[in-house]
Amino acid sequence: MTSASSARSTGEAAGPAGPRVVAAWNPQQGSDRARRLFAGRFDSTPDGVWAAPGRVNIIGEHTDYNGGLCLPIAIPHRTYVALRARQDDQIRLVSAFGGEVLDWSGSVSGLQPGQTPTWVGYVAGVAWALARQGLPVDGFNAALVSCVPTAAGLSSSAAVECAVGLALDEVNGLGMGDSDAGRHHLVKIAVSTENDFVGARTGDLDQSASLRTQRGHALLLDCLDGSTRQVPFDLAAEDLELLVIDTRATHSHATGGYGQRRATCEAAAVMLGVDTLREVDDLDEALDRLANDEMRRRVRHVVTEIARVEGFVALVEAGRLREVGPTMNASHDSLRDDYEVSCPELDVAVDAARRAGAIGARMTGGGFGGCAIALVDASRRQEVAEAVVEAFSRHGFGAPQLYVVTPSDPAGRVD
Repeated sequence: MTSASSARSTGEAAGPAGPRVVAAWNPQQGSDRARRLFAGRFDSTPDGVWAAPGRVNIIGEHTDYNGGLCLPIAIPHRTYVALRARQDDQIRLVSAFGGEVLDWSGSVSGLQPGQTPTWVGYVAGVAWALARQGLPVDGFNAALVSCVPTAAGLSSSAAVECAVGLALDEVNGLGMGDSDAGRHHLVKIAVSTENDFVGARTGDLDQSASLRTQRGHALLLDCLDGSTRQVPFDLAAEDLELLVIDTRATHSHATGGYGQRRATCEAAAVMLGVDTLREVDDLDEALDRLANDEMRRRVRHVVTEIARVEGFVALVEAGRLREVGPTMNASHDSLRDDYEVSCPELDVAVDAARRAGAIGARMTGGGFGGCAIALVDASRRQEVAEAVVEAFSRHGFGAPQLYVVTPSDPAGRVD
C-alpha cells in the first residue's frame, strides 16, 4: 500500500542457520499495535480490533476473472484495524505502514472514486461501496497496522479491505460477517472497492481467501458461481513446509500489464462465443479460432491452469500431496511462457528452489514481481532458502525476503 518496506518492520525468526525468516505478529501483538496507534491519534478507545490475512495462491493464477478455479490459503500475516463508529458522516484515518504514519480526513457522503490517495481508497472506499448498495454506513475513526508484505503479491490491499469491511459491518449492524453467504457479499463489496473506487481491475480470489478460508485448509474457489470447498491442506502431517520468497521486485495490479491480459481474455471469450474462458471445452479447436498467437497463448494458459487446479486438488484429496510438484512447476512455466507475467527475479527464485530439491515451485499472485512459493521438505527448508539467496546474489539482485506460511484463520474480530 505504501511501500514494500513494511515487510521489514515485522519480527524475524532465525532458523538453525542461514537466511532468516520473517515471522508474523500474533493476534495480541497486532491488536496492541493497532490500539496504541488509535489511542495516540484519537485520544480514545476503539469499539474493537478486526484483522484480515494476506493470502498465498497455491495454484490457479489469472483464472479468477476468467470464471475459473483457484486454490488460495490465508496466511498468518494480517492487517489489523482498530475502529470506532461515529454518527456524523466524518471519517478520520491513520495508518502506519513501512514506518511511515499517514493521516486523512473526509466524509462518507463526500467520497468519490479517484479523489483520494490510494491507501485511503482501500479503507474509505469500503464505506463508499457499502453506501453505493444502499446499506446504512456512517462515519468512523480507524487506525491500521499490518505485517502483510506490501507490493509482494500477497494481497495486502485485500487484507485492508476485508478487515475494514468486517469492522464496518459489525459497527453498523449489517450482519454479513456471521455467515459464509454474508461474507460472500462482503467479498463483492471489497472487490467493488478495488475495481470501482481504487481503479484496479482484479477478480475476487484475494478477498475470498481473506474472508472465506478455514484454518488448516486451502479454499477451492469456483469463480464462475462463487461456490467454495474447503480442501484439507495439512503440510505438517507430511513433514512439508511452504516457503514464500518475496523477490522485492516491483509489483502492482494497477499498472497496465494485468489489465491488458484481462482485456485479451475478455476479447477472446467474445470471439469464441462464451461468457468466460471457463466454458472452453475443446482447447485445440478454440485456439484455431483465435486472432493471433498472443491471444492463443493467453487462452492456453487459462484453460490449462484450470485443469491444473483440478489435478492438484485431486492429488491432495487422495493423500498424494508429495506428488503435486510437477503440477506446480507446469503452472509457473505456463505463467512465464504463455501468460508472460513472470520476471527475472521470479524465474531465478523458482529455478534455484527446484535445483535445491523443492518438491515444486512457482510464482504466486498476479506476477510482474512479487513472490514465488516452494513446497519443501521441512528438513530441507534452510538448504532451499540458502540456494535462493545465493542465486539472487549471483545474479546481482537484492536479497529476497523469506516467509514460512501455514493455512491460517480467515478475517475476523480479534479484540
